Amino acid sequence: MTLLHTLAVFFLALGVLISFHEYGHYLAARLCGVKVLRFCLGFGKPFISRRFGPDQTEWGLAPFPIGGYVKLLGETPDDPVAIADAHRTLGAQNVWKRILISIAGPTANFILAIGLYWGLNMHGIEEPVARLAAPAAGTPAALAQLKAGDAILKFDGEAVASWNDLNWRLLQAADARRSVQLETRNPRGELAMPLLDLARIAPLKMEGDVMGQLGFKLLRPPPRIGAVLPGSPAEEAGLAAGDVLLSVAGKPVVTAADFIDAMRANRDRPLRIEVQRVTDRLSLTVTPREVQSDGQKFVGINAKIDSRPEMTLVSYGVVDSLTHGVAQTWQMSIFSLKMLGKMVIGEISWRNLSGPVTIADYAGRAARVGLAEYLRLIALVSISLGVINLLPIPMLDGGHLMYYFAEVIRGKPVSERIMEIGFKFGLLVVAFSMILALYNDINRLLAG
Repeated sequence: MTLLHTLAVFFLALGVLISFHEYGHYLAARLCGVKVLRFCLGFGKPFISRRFGPDQTEWGLAPFPIGGYVKLLGETPDDPVAIADAHRTLGAQNVWKRILISIAGPTANFILAIGLYWGLNMHGIEEPVARLAAPAAGTPAALAQLKAGDAILKFDGEAVASWNDLNWRLLQAADARRSVQLETRNPRGELAMPLLDLARIAPLKMEGDVMGQLGFKLLRPPPRIGAVLPGSPAEEAGLAAGDVLLSVAGKPVVTAADFIDAMRANRDRPLRIEVQRVTDRLSLTVTPREVQSDGQKFVGINAKIDSRPEMTLVSYGVVDSLTHGVAQTWQMSIFSLKMLGKMVIGEISWRNLSGPVTIADYAGRAARVGLAEYLRLIALVSISLGVINLLPIPMLDGGHLMYYFAEVIRGKPVSERIMEIGFKFGLLVVAFSMILALYNDINRLLAG
């Protein structure tokens, strides 16, 4: 059921993103007077299609859902063109109209992201408070004298809304290698103004726990039992709601994942666990076994583990929400471009390139967290789709724009021979990128 859920939410997100992108091209083409022959979601021969609209455009669904296209009259040399429609071909339009049609798809993706961020910012999103766990020795956070329990209030004079907000600001500051003035409050309520020196740090490895490299880890309360299901191994062992988990088989339990991993690795083996119950420290024996919860079978004890950090509701007014939405989209677009550039020059590993399997996995996880997280992921992928399509690679919208701007400079279109060579090169680049992304996806799955 989990796989079906993941695939369903992935294809739903993909359908929304592709529809917006292609509808941007469609609207721009209609605005410029170009006849649209087909609007298709997916690649291959459409298995469902209907014709309607002023030009009897064919609207269809094709079997390979990773993409879509809008076919315009005169887009390929072998298109039959009636004399009455000669003025409505793509080639009959001036270069500025063709630029508008090409740029409209990525623009639609950016508009979708802005709209989603706008709505989410108005509705409000629950996010963790920017409160730190103890930083590892030698990290920039430790050198700045930050301590466990410190709440980050301001970042270079600007209020920090949440842990996610802090992460985003830190990523940009670390990439720019600049020092940052923080304002913090410790658990006793005392304020401090530590200077976080990011000017001399080594280049970040943009893999795994990036914030951990800077010494920033979210403070989480000790994992505790949230609920014990009747007839479960947890109930048989004497565990109760509210028990704080301290250790399993003599090993400290720091996170909920530590406890869950220990249970799953010791099926049908009695395990000694220590818990804190109010003021008493108890030692109990629990035997994990195969249990069922929410329609899934796994090895565990059927107890809900709660390690939720302190949360805050982040929301803005109507105008501020839109302003933040535009800023989020712009900043993420620029950051994505910089990261792609660093991949090209070798500063960042190509292992960061993600493909459809990773996106599907993230979509499934985000949907299980809640609608707001799912919509935020769609906004993020929409930005990535817009940025990638603007790259000057033939086959992509950016490749068409490259040819059109060359036409503006030269005063005449690029030759068909150059376009043919460019198409083959673009096909090679896109195919290589897709294979590499899929390879990275498989590696991530194998690594867990």
